[in-house]
Amino acid sequence: MKSGLSQQTVLITGGGSGIGWATAQQFAAAGARVIIGGRDEAKLRTVTASWTGSTPIGFRAVNVAERASVNAFVKAALEAWGQIDILVNAAGVNIRDRTMGAMQPEQWDEVMAINATGAYNAMHAVLPGMRERKSGMIINISSVAGKRAMKLGGIAYDASKFAMTALGTAVGQEEAPNNIRVTNIYPGEVDTPILANRPTPVTEEHRARILLPEDVAATIVFLAQLPVRAHIPELVIKPLLQDYC
Repeated sequence: MKSGLSQQTVLITGGGSGIGWATAQQFAAAGARVIIGGRDEAKLRTVTASWTGSTPIGFRAVNVAERASVNAFVKAALEAWGQIDILVNAAGVNIRDRTMGAMQPEQWDEVMAINATGAYNAMHAVLPGMRERKSGMIINISSVAGKRAMKLGGIAYDASKFAMTALGTAVGQEEAPNNIRVTNIYPGEVDTPILANRPTPVTEEHRARILLPEDVAATIVFLAQLPVRAHIPELVIKPLLQDYC
């Protein structure tokens, strides 16, 4: 399938599984040049090898919490394709010990470094090229926990996603004059590997009622296909039966 995305280069962090990988496949199916990044190079190699679409998906190991690693990731993409048109910040983590009493300080640091600072690092690396071209799009995969602090997410996850929310909103305001659109997406419960870190195991019946990664991916690709004059700063997508109030 060809579309207006066929000449676009898309960089996706957290691209080895879940929403990131689903998004990579849908962008590639639309003809975009896609490069995914993640900490597990073996996983990246495996998932990209499984892709059977006509447009290949590239990969490179990256640790979003380390600024030098992110800079190298972006530099490699620029050397390969000349520019980055769309950045999707899909890297994210949560922990099993989610309360203030149970969580250790280093666990707080890990969640904040990946979910909040990781998004900052990637945005900081791609924005100079977007500003120079006066064109670009950044999509941050936050969470409904970045809109409503909730016990389910835990204090570190909630705080990190609120930070991502503020980051995306503020940068979007700053960069609008440069024709750069920033969108924060707030998914509700999604059936991704992050569920493995739930304090209480998720049943198969519960999994069947929540979103699939491809549901969020379809939303991301829809946003990317809007004309530049159209900007959706925020979008909540949740399972029909999940409360949001």
